[in-house]
Amino acid sequence: MATADLAAARSGDPAALERVLIHSRQNLRRYAEYHCVINDVEDAVQESLITVSRKLRDLRVLECFVSWTFRIVKRECNRLKRGRRMFSGEAITDDIMPVVTPEPAEWRHDVAAALESLPTHYRNIILLRDLEGLSIAEIGERLSMTREAVKSRLHRARALAREYLDA
Repeated sequence: MATADLAAARSGDPAALERVLIHSRQNLRRYAEYHCVINDVEDAVQESLITVSRKLRDLRVLECFVSWTFRIVKRECNRLKRGRRMFSGEAITDDIMPVVTPEPAEWRHDVAAALESLPTHYRNIILLRDLEGLSIAEIGERLSMTREAVKSRLHRARALAREYLDA
């Protein structure tokens, strides 16, 4: 693929974007065949191409385009697998890390201790998102914060909780 087409597509040239997507489609399809259920390959590729077309302007380094698109496809395949498992009632597994299932009482105590160790503003944001199930926008409205600030605080809160649980 020509770097000029990629740069032009990122700048908003629709003809260049079309050439980039057409050129990428076959590689994404081959990659999806290894990561998706066979019936989901085409859906994953289509959704990924849509995501690429919408988010290409956000790509910081053009040299990362291929690996970036492959990550999008893999994420879409995993999303489709989770949806299929939820629909079928099969257990949902984590494809990246092995599932660790501590004793329920032990797990509850560890999580409670991790939450108690957090500063109040971090604890509140985790509770709003993970316990109450509010969206990022809803949390932002409730706490009078921007979407980006909510996401940043949630990320830091989860990192601190994870650090506590790993210790």
